[in-house]
Amino acid sequence: MRALRTKIGDALWGLITALACTVASGVSNPTYAEKVIRTAFPSAERGFDCAAESDEITATLCNSIYDSLLQYDYLARPVTLQPRAATSMPEISADGRIYTIRIKPGITFTDHKVFGGVRRELTSRDYAYSLKRLLDPKVKAQWQFLVEGKFIGLDEVQEEAKKTGKFDYDRPVRGIETPDAYTLILRLKEPDYNLNYILAMPATAAVAREVVEYYGSAFAENPVGTGPFMLKDWRRSSRIIMVRNPDYRPEFFSTIADKDPQDIAITAALRGKKLPQIDRLEISIIDEDQPRWLAFLNNEHDYLRPVPEVYSDLASPGGKIAPGLAARGIRKLPNEQAWLIYTMFNMQDPVIGGYTPEKIALRRAMSIAYPVADEIAILEKGQAVEAYSPIAAGMAGYTNERASWHEYNPAKAKALLDLYGYVDRDGDGWREAPDGSPLSIDLASYPVLRERQRNELWKSAMDAIGIRMTFRKIEKLPDLRKQAQAGKVQMWTYGWIADYPDGENFLQLFWSKSIGGANYSMYAKPEYDALYEKIKIMPDSPARTERYRQMVKMLWVDNPWRVHYLRQRTILLHPWVLGYKKHPFGDEPWRYLDIDLAKLPGR
Repeated sequence: MRALRTKIGDALWGLITALACTVASGVSNPTYAEKVIRTAFPSAERGFDCAAESDEITATLCNSIYDSLLQYDYLARPVTLQPRAATSMPEISADGRIYTIRIKPGITFTDHKVFGGVRRELTSRDYAYSLKRLLDPKVKAQWQFLVEGKFIGLDEVQEEAKKTGKFDYDRPVRGIETPDAYTLILRLKEPDYNLNYILAMPATAAVAREVVEYYGSAFAENPVGTGPFMLKDWRRSSRIIMVRNPDYRPEFFSTIADKDPQDIAITAALRGKKLPQIDRLEISIIDEDQPRWLAFLNNEHDYLRPVPEVYSDLASPGGKIAPGLAARGIRKLPNEQAWLIYTMFNMQDPVIGGYTPEKIALRRAMSIAYPVADEIAILEKGQAVEAYSPIAAGMAGYTNERASWHEYNPAKAKALLDLYGYVDRDGDGWREAPDGSPLSIDLASYPVLRERQRNELWKSAMDAIGIRMTFRKIEKLPDLRKQAQAGKVQMWTYGWIADYPDGENFLQLFWSKSIGGANYSMYAKPEYDALYEKIKIMPDSPARTERYRQMVKMLWVDNPWRVHYLRQRTILLHPWVLGYKKHPFGDEPWRYLDIDLAKLPGR
């Protein structure tokens, strides 16, 4: 295996060298009419409705088309929030229940015929409408948990809509009021110390009601926003082209760097420049690793995020940028993200779900029989750290306690299955359920190399403990997500990237009210819900951390997930890309990028 890997590595480095020579001989400095960023996503977009979809790709696109009220300071670490469409940070009442937010005047939506030839200004009513839309049953918003039970009077409107089939956006709601065009007042049932983070998410960005109603079910295909970019062309699951919004408000790079050398370089390159500097974004959808890698090496793409695991040793042997890449001026950056990988068990499934001792034993046995260390070595090429908690390390509320039953132990898995009646009764080598019925577990995945490799690991591990496993192929990740949300998947390996720096963002994945949205495991337990609803209104404190510990222990016992690992990925940039730094809770920083035309080769 090592010899084969060496041959592959030599061949690829030969390609890198050849490409480097080609680039070196072909560099020119023509005058470019446009500054264009070209890159690729490894999975397909769902559309451009930031309320309806919860995947990273949709959020990234929406963050460049629409404006949220707040945003993260691009360079500040630890992370801090700052105004985006708001004039200043929200004014918060002493009891933490009333937020008053002022909107910047003069921000306008891009032109559209629905506005009747008049420049349509962004107002507080757009944010009120967008927040309400998260609870409209017809939207089927993946982010409804962000506002559910939060604003005074809003849940009553949702309940009425469930009965009538129509959400009354014009019904007065005391929890969301707009006394004038530039003032938004949010009244909460209980304090929420994460609300400012929520107001920085694309899910709560402003959309125009006229546009939503004009397009109806096709709204997700026709975005009209106020952000720095606008959609120019779209070939679903293939190619997305966005261009600079010609009417984007005056915005200049003013972030101040601390002592970090990368931040200092970014500030030097962008200080005082009008944003965005990029004229055009060309995004390809390439789900296989090799074509994405080769497109970057061939200068067809300006940066590669993330570096595919299979090429991580080539890109950064020993953790340092490879000499062949460094000779071309290519830079390596960390992909700052709290990205947790897990396998969900459908708790509503008659075979693998449920809360009785034998069903918990089945899930636990499967979990401890699965070799996460091998998965990290094979799939991630070492670019991951094994996780033992459903809360990512570094989040508020995280503790480093471990549960012994989540550590790899096939012998213990067999003993557990024997103890709870999962035994081979007919001598065919496969265990039956305690009632004697056939036992077969199905894992759903989509057809890319890494998922095929993971399926092989699961099959080998389950073969070793006598559990028959089948594998269902679903062609596109968005379709797989949809089936999981509908409870039509027994098992599925997925990931969660933290939306904000608090463990509550992970714990809401098990709240029963998130079923149909981000609660893919269909976990529902009244005791857990009661604790979750308490921590939602608590500030970061030892008392809240103790409740987090109680909730995590509950999840350890019930085993709705097999927690795998936290990804540690890298990004490669060509030397002509300026300003790039991945924010741990932000999306692609296209608004802050620039191109050094003097370094740009002919393409």
